[in-house]
Amino acid sequence: MTDTRYILAIDQGTTSSRAIVFDANGRSVAVAQQEFPQHFPNSGWVEHDPEDLWDTVVAVCREALSRVDVANVEAIGITNQRETTVVWDRKTGKAVYNAIVWQDRRTAALCHDLKRRDPELETDVNNRSGLLIDPYFSATKVAWILDHVTGARARAEQGDLAFGTVDSFLLWRLTGAQSHATDATNAARTNLFNIRDNAWDDRLCEIFRVPKRMLPEVKDCAADFGMVDPDIFGCEIPVLGMAGDQQAAAFGQCCFEPGDIKSTYGTGCFVILNTGDEAVTSQHRLLTTVGYRLNGKTSYAIEGAIFVAGAAVQWLRDGLGIIKSAAESEGLAKSLDDNHGVYLVPAFTGLGAPYWDPDARGAIFGLTRDTGPREFVRAALESVCYQTFDLFEAMAADGVSPKAVRVDGGMVANDWLCQYLSDILDVPVQRPVVTETTALGAAYLAGLQAGIYRDLGHIAENWHMDAEFKPKLEGGRRNHLLAGWKNAVKRVMTDQD
Repeated sequence: MTDTRYILAIDQGTTSSRAIVFDANGRSVAVAQQEFPQHFPNSGWVEHDPEDLWDTVVAVCREALSRVDVANVEAIGITNQRETTVVWDRKTGKAVYNAIVWQDRRTAALCHDLKRRDPELETDVNNRSGLLIDPYFSATKVAWILDHVTGARARAEQGDLAFGTVDSFLLWRLTGAQSHATDATNAARTNLFNIRDNAWDDRLCEIFRVPKRMLPEVKDCAADFGMVDPDIFGCEIPVLGMAGDQQAAAFGQCCFEPGDIKSTYGTGCFVILNTGDEAVTSQHRLLTTVGYRLNGKTSYAIEGAIFVAGAAVQWLRDGLGIIKSAAESEGLAKSLDDNHGVYLVPAFTGLGAPYWDPDARGAIFGLTRDTGPREFVRAALESVCYQTFDLFEAMAADGVSPKAVRVDGGMVANDWLCQYLSDILDVPVQRPVVTETTALGAAYLAGLQAGIYRDLGHIAENWHMDAEFKPKLEGGRRNHLLAGWKNAVKRVMTDQD
């Protein structure tokens, strides 16, 4: 008998909003996607209009739902660009300022000042939140909005304003202002959440000057988040799952056991390693975070974050006009036997892990008269692999050396990239049949709460490998390429203490 139960996954990303309807076997039966504008008001600033996020989410959900019998849609799961910060008026639901995107670096000076005033402060923040003091996270973004929007801080302290990452903002709108909530994975990315106590932290709120009454309720990743207003989709559907995009991808990749690791290639690149019930503290500037929380029990993870991966290809397309579509990049990269020493360091919004240099800026090295579009494209793809190596190198220094890595995201449709990644990491790269694992993870969480899946083992039965790429590059050549990369990174860094 065919199982016709469906789950709607909302995947609100950095450059587009997507809705995917999955069946109980984890297969996509309807997809809709829309891109939306990016705003760059100043150097290093990145913003979204929250209304664009809302409008595109509603539009893609309606389109995807129109292709299935809505009566069979039993739950909604939400996954989202993390850290991106929205502050809105509780009465009107309108944001008081544009969403400040996770890539935004405007609070770099504030972060430097905090660390300079108290050298022990970052250790305290890290012990509580698992994170560093960096513009990447939500806390300083909230403080910036409260300090720069007239009257915002007073209104926040009075309880008139709400803060949330994008999941929380969408949930507020979807439920008709009935639910101001988030899940543990998104809360863990704010720099305000104590990942060991699993609660908002008074000391962190004090450090970053964020009124606690602004904050949403924190729930498990599979939980009852509220019912969608029937006026939006024409019927009531419960929201039963929620996770930040990278944790959702790890869940979609069925990384349920300690040591399981995945790497997602979207706008940025994010590597997550499951560490089980132990919150492992990295000694090499990786992040300790919540992998997922189910039934009140937290599974932790170590994470490495790269700010620019697919965004480098988007820059080639939209900024330079070198390519017309991302799909062209594979053929152009393949057409070269060698990149002749050209390196792109895509530090357009600073460098993430393990460097954490918010003031670094992008550069390209090794140009000659013969350098052309093919070299630029290949250098962009190679930079993604080199940056991933940096994360794996940091993990190895922390005593963790994965034997294989599961990959996902839009970029891994590129076979050349997957093979080069395997060559540079010197481990097998495994690509699943379903590469939209971010949305799939949100669907699995919602399905778990809805009773569509019995347990994690039931979900794991759905994972199937599409292709495995094994290392082929000779060790000496690999070391030579990595030495060139390390030199290029060193030349763009500003924070070399």
